[in-house]
Amino acid sequence: MNKIYITTSIPYVNAAPHVGFALELVQADAYARHFRLLGHDIRFQCGTDDNSLKNVRSAEAAGVPVKDFVNANADRFERLGRLLDISNEEFVRTSLDPRHIACVHALWRACAGNGDLYRKAYEGLYCVGCEQFYEPSELDDGCCPEHRIALETIREENWFFRLSRYGDRLIELVETGELRIVPAHRRNEILALLRRGLTDISVSRSAERARGWGVPVPDGDEVVYVWFDALANYLTGLSHGCDETLLQRYWNGGQRVHVVGKGISKFHAIYWPAILLSAGLPPPSSILVHGYVTVDGRKIGKSAGNGIDPERIIQSYETPDALRYYLLRHIRSGDDGDFSDERLEAAWSGELAGQLGNLANRVLALLSTSFNGIVPPVPDSAFVEAAARLPAKVAQAFDAYELHVGLANIFEFVGEANRRFTKGAPWADAKALLADLTPEDRWVTAARLGDCLAEQVYGLAIIARCLLPFLPSSAATLHSRLGIPAPRLYQDPLILAGVKAAPHAVLFPQRAAA
Repeated sequence: MNKIYITTSIPYVNAAPHVGFALELVQADAYARHFRLLGHDIRFQCGTDDNSLKNVRSAEAAGVPVKDFVNANADRFERLGRLLDISNEEFVRTSLDPRHIACVHALWRACAGNGDLYRKAYEGLYCVGCEQFYEPSELDDGCCPEHRIALETIREENWFFRLSRYGDRLIELVETGELRIVPAHRRNEILALLRRGLTDISVSRSAERARGWGVPVPDGDEVVYVWFDALANYLTGLSHGCDETLLQRYWNGGQRVHVVGKGISKFHAIYWPAILLSAGLPPPSSILVHGYVTVDGRKIGKSAGNGIDPERIIQSYETPDALRYYLLRHIRSGDDGDFSDERLEAAWSGELAGQLGNLANRVLALLSTSFNGIVPPVPDSAFVEAAARLPAKVAQAFDAYELHVGLANIFEFVGEANRRFTKGAPWADAKALLADLTPEDRWVTAARLGDCLAEQVYGLAIIARCLLPFLPSSAATLHSRLGIPAPRLYQDPLILAGVKAAPHAVLFPQRAAA
């Protein structure tokens, strides 16, 4: 049994969550559920980045006390996880979790003890949206390349971290795969940054500029830079600095998997591993980097005015699985992907309800009328063999960080099942059994009908099992309709002969008109 620690990034809470962050949640959740079904020991963590200057300024603009503003929006992010059926064991809020300050201070002191923190006066161009400094050469027409806004000139004396000390070691980690960055083009981007050379980074801010909001520097009068603070959350959830039991089990003793957006890959693949190396802790094992959700080709953003509320979508469909399906199948795992309500509705009604739901309805209705819902023995057939191979294909998609391919494989098989069912026309055999047949013809017809329905039920059971990481609610409903329990592990035996299915439960209900 492998120990695997899976995390999402922690978003700023300067506004309500949009559907772009839902993508990261459902990707990470699919991995957590998949690994649990493989029998691994999983700890899955989400959270919010409460201590950003971006949050402070948004609160000031709204005329709301920072604490109240942050709490209200952080509550919405935590609620989104529940609405999306996210299976995390831990949710870290960096302004509220009593372990967080102790964790940040433990990490800070470890880096200081290794000689990697020093004082320095500096002046630089700062983007509050990114919470980072930019070199003039990195700007796009003088603006932040990410947010397209002018940068602020900051002059301060702060604590700096010796990032430059770790460039060669980070290149080695990435090149050897000890630090795995997926997809490959994101890995290449990180290597290019590393090969250009690293400069040391500021890791504190004046309390005045931070408005006193954030984690205080140990034994100082400044505030810890939000990225040092935020990245530490991955250890906060393991109680680093308080109780090392979980840290030893999952961080030091297992695989460490971060799921992050492409806009923050540098922080997770360069800053964070360097800080960990300085503190004497192992770097992440894998960083899975997804793209942006776009609308008409433009990135969705809280400040861009094109945000799409995921709560609205979930409430509209009365299930999280419509949104989960679209984000996991119709947006390539490592790339940008466009979203629209029209595409979502087409995926729900045309693929989930139109293909899988319709197949389940037809098969189980015929099984009910012909065999009183009792599943006949499953025959040996090429179709059954193809169904048995489906879980391995889905597992390969997870290994390759191609969740969209895994779902495409499932629905390719759904399409084949529909074609086979239609071609076999079992309803004709069911009708023939009502006629006056000879005993031999009746036996042959019933056997042919039973084989057809049994192999289809077997295929549906395999589909249900493969869908568990992607669409947990719908997969559980399909298991229930088939009359079988959802498995605890993929390898649990599938016993169908003699099981009584339920034909009338609704799997993918049509959405009510707005």
